[in-house]
Amino acid sequence: MGLIQTWRWYGPNDPVSLKDIKQAGAAGVVSALHQIPHGDEWPRALILERKRQIEEAGLKWSVVESVPVHEAIKTRNEHCEFYLENYRKTLRNLSACGIKTVCYNFMPVLDWTRTALAWPLENGAKALYLDWVDLAVFDIKVLKRSGASAFYQTEILEQVEERYANMAPEKLDELTEVILMGVPTEGGVTLGNLQESIKIYKGIGKQGLQENLVYFLSSIAGVCEEEGIQMTIHPDDPPFAILGLPRIASSKEDLEYILRAVDKPFNGFCFCTGSLGAGSHNDLPKILDAVGGRVYFAHLRNVKKDRLGNFYESDHLDGDVDMYAIMRKLVELNAKRELPIPFRPDHGHQMLDDLNKVTNPGYSAIGRLKGLAELRGLELGISRTLMIQEY
Repeated sequence: MGLIQTWRWYGPNDPVSLKDIKQAGAAGVVSALHQIPHGDEWPRALILERKRQIEEAGLKWSVVESVPVHEAIKTRNEHCEFYLENYRKTLRNLSACGIKTVCYNFMPVLDWTRTALAWPLENGAKALYLDWVDLAVFDIKVLKRSGASAFYQTEILEQVEERYANMAPEKLDELTEVILMGVPTEGGVTLGNLQESIKIYKGIGKQGLQENLVYFLSSIAGVCEEEGIQMTIHPDDPPFAILGLPRIASSKEDLEYILRAVDKPFNGFCFCTGSLGAGSHNDLPKILDAVGGRVYFAHLRNVKKDRLGNFYESDHLDGDVDMYAIMRKLVELNAKRELPIPFRPDHGHQMLDDLNKVTNPGYSAIGRLKGLAELRGLELGISRTLMIQEY
């Protein structure tokens, strides 16, 4: 029984079609109802319609990514209980439609954060990139966050004034738009939203956000256990506290805390090698050893970092993440499971014909096709080798 090869699909408006996904060789689809506002209940009729579209293409809806956790839950404000009830209703509706694995994140306000969405590589392809000087320019000069300078390394701060002085207004606007982007299909946040949220989360802090996550998981535990739902939290991306916002899923210690705090089988992890791999403090094979029993879903991508911590998303098998070691551990974990672990090639370079197309950042067809092919071959080689060693 191999891992389940899946592919993220943003729905009928995704430039990459279900037919493309089928041709890429994926068996499963990772999707969500992005048209529904955060916090609203997902109606069964719309879930079944999305499921029908996927199954008529000869594929299976393997994972929901994601059912967004409303900010009222993350901050545990006066509207928290209302949105928790909607979340429980959505989980019941998904379960009634036969969908049991849900990916989510608990990152404050922003989803994954980059400073460039089309960073040119030497071979002409384009990648997602995070540059700490650009982030500091936004933080200090645009966001104007109080005390922001204390967060950055001296070597980064020394470059901020020159970078800002030489940045054309349209380039600064583009940088701001990229950082505030959020999920491609759902729109971003405004500068004012972010400034207000920073004030709120300053009072919450890391410990408070951890406590709010535990409250969220405890509040949905009964439904998950009754319905056989597996929740998989996605690591912070990048795995650092940025722009004054706390992070609680950025390290081995963070994930172990989540496991201990709600030590029930439904509480699991989406093991994202790119998110965790962007932090030099993370040893990914050791993290997988620590929490692998609760890994129910995997995002496999690679990153290359420089000495300042800037990173770009590299080829899936060529980066700072030891993808062979990760895949071997996943294959070994999978062999012990009744239900196979789904994985997807996470992100991909914009390359070849996709350079002339408009696609969701990181989610062009050909770059992910290349990544899936590489990962598929790696899994097959490891599986065959392990079979030979057993005899």
